[in-house]
Amino acid sequence: MTSVIRVPPVALLVVALHTAVLPHLRLFGVGADVMLLAAIAAGLVAGPRQAAWTGFLAGLIADCFTRTPFGLSALTYCLVGYGVGLLRVGVLEMSWWLPTAITFVGSALGVVTFVALGTMMGQEYLWSWRVPMIAGVLALLNMALGPLIVKSIRWALGPVSEPRPVR
Repeated sequence: MTSVIRVPPVALLVVALHTAVLPHLRLFGVGADVMLLAAIAAGLVAGPRQAAWTGFLAGLIADCFTRTPFGLSALTYCLVGYGVGLLRVGVLEMSWWLPTAITFVGSALGVVTFVALGTMMGQEYLWSWRVPMIAGVLALLNMALGPLIVKSIRWALGPVSEPRPVR
């Protein structure tokens, strides 16, 4: 019951960061993608199923603010969140540096996945030679914001049973 009360304010915070604050904080013309980061954080905190749902819903909200085909962000964030959740479940012991590394790699893969899926959907303009640089800078920015968003998602979801490793 507590997650029902806690999720809306965290969702509002994430949307406000995504739409009002982070577009003005750019590094080399690239801003962080906190909606993708929410899916990654859910994967780190709650496992693949919760991360897929979080990514899908965050992606639907993000799709409202882009000119790409509706559902492209939702599909991308769902896949990335699910993948991070599977990786989290498969890890026997989480080191102190592993969530940061997973956030970096997941964010970079999220950009590449978004561009690849968009290109397959006929949005050729998404590809440019800047995509690797964009993926790297976005991953660095998301990595810096990661601890804040992970703590927020952990608080919002409440006590979640620790994902168990697959044996």
